[in-house]
Amino acid sequence: MYPSTLTQLARANPFSAPLFTLHKAGDPPQHLSADGAPKRRLAAAAVPDSGTSCEFGSMKYYALCGFGGILSCGLTHTAIVPLDLVKCRLQVDPDKYKSIFKGFSITIKEDGARGLAKGWAPTFIGYSMQGLFKFGLYEVFKVLYSDTLGVENAYLWRTSLYLAASASAEFFADIVLAPMEACKVRVQTQPGYANTLRECAPKMYAEEGLWAFYKGLAPLWMRQIPYTMMKFACFERTVEMLYKYVVPKPRSECRKSEQLVVTFVAGYIAGVFCAIVSHPADSVVSVLNKESGSTAVEVLKKLGPIGVWKGLVARIIMIGTLTALQWFIYDSVKVYFRLPRPPPPAMPESLKKKLGLSE
Repeated sequence: MYPSTLTQLARANPFSAPLFTLHKAGDPPQHLSADGAPKRRLAAAAVPDSGTSCEFGSMKYYALCGFGGILSCGLTHTAIVPLDLVKCRLQVDPDKYKSIFKGFSITIKEDGARGLAKGWAPTFIGYSMQGLFKFGLYEVFKVLYSDTLGVENAYLWRTSLYLAASASAEFFADIVLAPMEACKVRVQTQPGYANTLRECAPKMYAEEGLWAFYKGLAPLWMRQIPYTMMKFACFERTVEMLYKYVVPKPRSECRKSEQLVVTFVAGYIAGVFCAIVSHPADSVVSVLNKESGSTAVEVLKKLGPIGVWKGLVARIIMIGTLTALQWFIYDSVKVYFRLPRPPPPAMPESLKKKLGLSE
């Protein structure tokens, strides 16, 4: 028989879950040493809920979260390739593509409707791999860092925890994204260079070697790491506030469909802030991958303080919709596979007692 209080606490607080391993009543807790002192442990899975398919923090949990990331990023980025293409062309050639609507009309006139799909293959491959690392590793680092901080500090510093976990995950995600991002931008913004990924990748390698695929990695980090930090931290805190101040009933009483609506709204709000924070670096990446031999500093000087904000409206529309759909798909995958979905964090009872808030 397992202690019911520990089970309830593990379900109620996502940050306490990595710190508890449940034992049969009467058994000595294995996280204590012979002298009664707590052992240092980095992570452990929480006990599975009867309605879930796996343990929180297990390898199956992380693998399915990564699969959710593949679907959420790969499908959404591929779906908005036409808007992304116009946005990139507006950034690298603002004199020709003066606005979003002008960009669409010129592209269709020159390349036909099929021209709007240019770059779909590197987009799908690159962002699917990025989603695997971004969402999968975010869950890993969130558990790892919360375990390191402890229950009370993980709650008090939860925004910093979200920021640190998402930045760590995005660092690795961009390494696998960079080659495909370079190919995508070259296909979309340099007419006549290549029409497909199979044409573009060998040609880039022959001209500039492996550096052609990774010369935009540093600007990509500058764009994606702040973007992802905002995406995850803003989303997590927005969900928390929506359930606290907007939704008229606790999350536990909401239907799955109602919870997914909250997910979509929080994702869109997070997406707007993401677009603003990361847009200057996105402009640099677009120009850098178009021009051979340029450096990030040279491109930044060329664009100037006004030029780096070209295409912001298009990107807000794109990233807002994109981020909302990504969170919706990711959360839907969790629902479909019956993965543990802890509610917004609650203050631990031990901290309530310290602050004199417990009854």
